[in-house]
Amino acid sequence: MTSRPQIRTAARLVLAAVFLGAGALHLMVPGPFVRITPAWVPQPALIVALTGIAELLGAAGLTIPRLRVAAGWALAAYAVCVYPANIQHAVNFMTPGAGVGWAYHGPRLLFQPVIVWWCLWASTAIDWPFRRSQAAARVPPIRMDRI
Repeated sequence: MTSRPQIRTAARLVLAAVFLGAGALHLMVPGPFVRITPAWVPQPALIVALTGIAELLGAAGLTIPRLRVAAGWALAAYAVCVYPANIQHAVNFMTPGAGVGWAYHGPRLLFQPVIVWWCLWASTAIDWPFRRSQAAARVPPIRMDRI
Protein backbone atom coordinates (compact mmCIF):
# COMPACT_ATOMS: atom_id res chain seq x y z
CA MET A 1 0.00 0.00 0.00
CA THR A 2 1.25 3.48 -0.85
CA SER A 3 1.69 5.88 2.05
CA ARG A 4 0.57 9.50 2.07
CA PRO A 5 4.18 10.81 1.99
CA GLN A 6 4.82 8.73 -1.13
CA ILE A 7 1.67 10.06 -2.78
CA ARG A 8 2.66 13.61 -1.88
CA THR A 9 6.16 13.06 -3.27
CA ALA A 10 4.74 11.67 -6.50
CA ALA A 11 2.29 14.60 -6.73
CA ARG A 12 5.18 17.03 -6.20
CA LEU A 13 7.32 15.38 -8.88
CA VAL A 14 4.45 15.36 -11.39
CA LEU A 15 3.76 19.01 -10.61
CA ALA A 16 7.45 19.89 -11.02
CA ALA A 17 7.51 18.08 -14.37
CA VAL A 18 4.39 19.92 -15.56
CA PHE A 19 5.82 23.32 -14.60
CA LEU A 20 9.18 22.39 -16.10
CA GLY A 21 7.50 21.51 -19.40
CA ALA A 22 5.29 24.60 -19.35
CA GLY A 23 8.25 26.84 -18.54
CA ALA A 24 10.27 25.38 -21.38
CA LEU A 25 7.36 25.90 -23.78
CA HIS A 26 6.92 29.51 -22.66
CA LEU A 27 10.57 30.18 -23.49
CA MET A 28 10.95 28.05 -26.64
CA VAL A 29 7.55 28.64 -28.29
CA PRO A 30 6.23 31.92 -26.84
CA GLY A 31 3.87 32.85 -29.71
CA PRO A 32 0.73 31.00 -28.55
CA PHE A 33 1.17 32.35 -25.02
CA VAL A 34 1.69 35.91 -26.25
CA ARG A 35 -1.54 35.64 -28.29
CA ILE A 36 -3.65 34.69 -25.26
CA THR A 37 -2.20 37.39 -23.01
CA PRO A 38 -4.91 39.95 -22.16
CA ALA A 39 -4.52 43.32 -23.89
CA TRP A 40 -4.13 45.16 -20.57
CA VAL A 41 -0.88 43.28 -19.82
CA PRO A 42 2.12 45.41 -20.86
CA GLN A 43 4.87 43.87 -23.01
CA PRO A 44 3.28 40.44 -23.48
CA ALA A 45 6.43 38.81 -24.92
CA LEU A 46 8.47 39.88 -21.90
CA ILE A 47 5.75 38.72 -19.51
CA VAL A 48 5.57 35.32 -21.24
CA ALA A 49 9.35 34.94 -20.93
CA LEU A 50 9.23 35.93 -17.25
CA THR A 51 6.40 33.47 -16.59
CA GLY A 52 8.46 30.74 -18.26
CA ILE A 53 11.39 31.54 -15.99
CA ALA A 54 9.05 31.60 -12.98
CA GLU A 55 7.72 28.15 -13.90
CA LEU A 56 11.26 26.75 -14.26
CA LEU A 57 12.34 28.23 -10.93
CA GLY A 58 9.19 26.95 -9.25
CA ALA A 59 9.73 23.46 -10.63
CA ALA A 60 13.31 23.49 -9.37
CA GLY A 61 12.19 24.85 -6.00
CA LEU A 62 9.76 21.96 -5.54
CA THR A 63 12.70 19.54 -5.70
CA ILE A 64 14.84 21.38 -3.12
CA PRO A 65 13.60 20.65 0.41
CA ARG A 66 14.44 24.02 1.98
CA LEU A 67 12.82 25.90 -0.94
CA ARG A 68 9.83 23.59 -1.35
CA VAL A 69 7.24 25.51 0.68
CA ALA A 70 8.23 28.87 -0.80
CA ALA A 71 8.06 27.35 -4.28
CA GLY A 72 4.59 25.97 -3.53
CA TRP A 73 3.30 29.38 -2.44
CA ALA A 74 4.95 31.08 -5.43
CA LEU A 75 3.49 28.58 -7.92
CA ALA A 76 0.05 28.85 -6.30
CA ALA A 77 0.22 32.64 -6.65
CA TYR A 78 1.43 32.20 -10.22
CA ALA A 79 -1.56 29.96 -11.03
CA VAL A 80 -3.89 32.66 -9.68
CA CYS A 81 -2.12 35.40 -11.66
CA VAL A 82 -2.29 33.58 -15.01
CA TYR A 83 -5.99 32.83 -14.63
CA PRO A 84 -6.97 35.99 -16.57
CA ALA A 85 -4.95 34.68 -19.55
CA ASN A 86 -6.83 31.38 -19.34
CA ILE A 87 -10.14 33.27 -19.32
CA GLN A 88 -8.95 35.43 -22.24
CA HIS A 89 -7.97 32.30 -24.14
CA ALA A 90 -11.39 30.76 -23.57
CA VAL A 91 -13.24 33.93 -24.60
CA ASN A 92 -11.16 34.49 -27.73
CA PHE A 93 -11.47 30.94 -29.00
CA MET A 94 -15.08 30.09 -28.21
CA THR A 95 -16.47 30.95 -31.64
CA PRO A 96 -17.20 27.82 -33.68
CA GLY A 97 -14.18 26.68 -35.67
CA ALA A 98 -11.78 29.08 -33.92
CA GLY A 99 -10.35 26.71 -31.34
CA VAL A 100 -10.86 23.64 -29.24
CA GLY A 101 -14.06 24.85 -27.54
CA TRP A 102 -15.53 24.13 -24.14
CA ALA A 103 -14.33 20.52 -24.12
CA TYR A 104 -10.88 21.98 -23.42
CA HIS A 105 -11.58 25.38 -21.86
CA GLY A 106 -14.32 24.36 -19.41
CA PRO A 107 -12.24 21.77 -17.54
CA ARG A 108 -9.15 23.97 -17.77
CA LEU A 109 -10.93 26.89 -16.10
CA LEU A 110 -12.55 24.66 -13.48
CA PHE A 111 -9.26 22.86 -12.74
CA GLN A 112 -7.27 26.04 -11.97
CA PRO A 113 -8.30 26.12 -8.27
CA VAL A 114 -7.21 22.48 -8.02
CA ILE A 115 -3.81 23.46 -9.41
CA VAL A 116 -3.54 26.18 -6.74
CA TRP A 117 -4.36 23.62 -4.04
CA TRP A 118 -2.01 21.04 -5.62
CA CYS A 119 0.90 23.51 -5.49
CA LEU A 120 0.27 24.14 -1.81
CA TRP A 121 -0.39 20.54 -0.77
CA ALA A 122 2.40 18.90 -2.80
CA SER A 123 4.90 21.42 -1.44
CA THR A 124 3.75 20.73 2.16
CA ALA A 125 2.64 24.36 2.58
CA ILE A 126 -0.77 22.99 3.66
CA ASP A 127 -2.16 19.63 4.73
CA TRP A 128 -5.81 20.37 4.02
CA PRO A 129 -8.04 18.39 3.71
CA PHE A 130 -6.13 15.30 4.78
CA ARG A 131 -5.01 16.24 8.25
CA ARG A 132 -7.56 16.41 11.02
CA SER A 133 -7.72 19.72 12.81
CA GLN A 134 -6.76 19.96 16.49
CA ALA A 135 -10.42 20.55 17.40
CA ALA A 136 -11.57 17.52 15.44
CA ALA A 137 -8.91 15.38 17.11
CA ARG A 138 -10.32 16.27 20.58
CA VAL A 139 -13.92 15.36 19.71
CA PRO A 140 -14.62 11.66 19.98
CA PRO A 141 -16.20 10.11 16.88
CA ILE A 142 -19.92 9.43 16.86
CA ARG A 143 -20.60 5.74 17.21
CA MET A 144 -23.60 4.68 15.18
CA ASP A 145 -24.16 1.56 17.28
CA ARG A 146 -25.02 3.76 20.30
CA ILE A 147 -27.66 5.88 18.62
